[in-house]
Amino acid sequence: MAKPKRRFSCQACGSVSTRWQGQCADCAEWNTLVEDVPQTVFSAKHHLSSGGRAIQFEALDAPSEPLRRRGSGLAEFDRALGGGLVPGSAILMGGDPGIGKSTLLLQAAAHVVRAGGVAVYVSGEEAAAQVRMRADRLEVSDAPLRLAAATSVRDILTTLGEMAPPALLVIDSIQTMHSDQIEGAPGTVSQVRGCAFELIRYAKENGVALVLVGHVTKDGSIAGPRVLEHMVDVVMSFEGERSHQYRILRSIKNRFGPVDEIGVFAMEGSGLAEVGNPSMLFLSGREDSVAGSAVFPAMEGTRPVLVEVQALIVRLQSGATPRRAVVGWDSGRLAMLLAVLESRCGLSFSSAEVYLNVAGGYRLADPAADLAVAAALVSAMGDKPLPANTVWFGEVSLAGEIRPVAHASIRQREAAKLGFSRACGPAGPNAPERSANYVGIDLLPKLVDRILANA
Repeated sequence: MAKPKRRFSCQACGSVSTRWQGQCADCAEWNTLVEDVPQTVFSAKHHLSSGGRAIQFEALDAPSEPLRRRGSGLAEFDRALGGGLVPGSAILMGGDPGIGKSTLLLQAAAHVVRAGGVAVYVSGEEAAAQVRMRADRLEVSDAPLRLAAATSVRDILTTLGEMAPPALLVIDSIQTMHSDQIEGAPGTVSQVRGCAFELIRYAKENGVALVLVGHVTKDGSIAGPRVLEHMVDVVMSFEGERSHQYRILRSIKNRFGPVDEIGVFAMEGSGLAEVGNPSMLFLSGREDSVAGSAVFPAMEGTRPVLVEVQALIVRLQSGATPRRAVVGWDSGRLAMLLAVLESRCGLSFSSAEVYLNVAGGYRLADPAADLAVAAALVSAMGDKPLPANTVWFGEVSLAGEIRPVAHASIRQREAAKLGFSRACGPAGPNAPERSANYVGIDLLPKLVDRILANA
């Protein structure tokens, strides 16, 4: 047998290099290469095509029992999962430190136990007494949850093998787990990949819903090898600002349901409370007659959420360079929209500071927000308040056209439920049902004329 070769893996992207270097050649991150498990080099006489066992192939129409989801007891958590926990699924949940991941999973595990299931919570970051303190605060300490503080995957799997498979297994977190069969400290690429593989294999073989808590890097992505996100069935991100009360659980990858579905929670003294109507949360405290405020019906998966877009224009008296500050939206898209307003509509923002904010700390990624942002900017520049009962949605092209967007009818219906009787959006054959409550606009200059004329 040949001598094992040394190799180094990038902790950011998982790429492999035969020598250490300061910068990863694939993702350009610095100081992320760590030595991985030595790979055994086999001789040329070794063939993988012999010595294995034959596998059985199955037909696509072979009869099988449908997978029945189990409710977690939290409707918003089940919504983000696509309808509940799937037996044998592996879920990876990431989020900033202190955002509430452990709180959410402890509440969900307690609900599963109270509903008659068996749940196991393994903490690798906190002692059992610390978890009990959180359970007392959440008022779930009476739930017969099986709790353990351990970091050895061998010990965890041995213990689980001596009992009936639980309905839910929570590992908090995967970066603290280690295996004595793998070289390296906990949190390294080899340890995270190997430990996750063993836990996922146990969950698949025994029909256990597995939830792995993952740390995140400074840019918000889940730490560890990228292959970890490919190994699991569901990748979820728990988002929010510590200064704000709300929390959003977003589905980034889901093999059993829609992607980009969200669940909304509010952090309270007794834990996370579900928010059944998030639109009311993001629109609370809104003034009706303030210039620069527009309401946008955003689509998150299958759920429409109404948010407020706020704009502020400050004219500069000196020759100072104007600022462009954006919170909750893409700054590059704001620059593009300002250029379209200047070039196609004749508005001047070159001598003005522009501030744009999405109320409540919400983050928009929907291109349909272009029209709402444009309406807020024009309203702020002309000091003309927008109609209080109107929502705005549509994509703006570089030619100044208002293009159709998906789910226009759903956006309008959700707005009508909350008292917004009028909607302003794209004109054309794909527009919502024709009525006096919908105003179709095909060009951005027509929107500017309508707002400045106070129509």
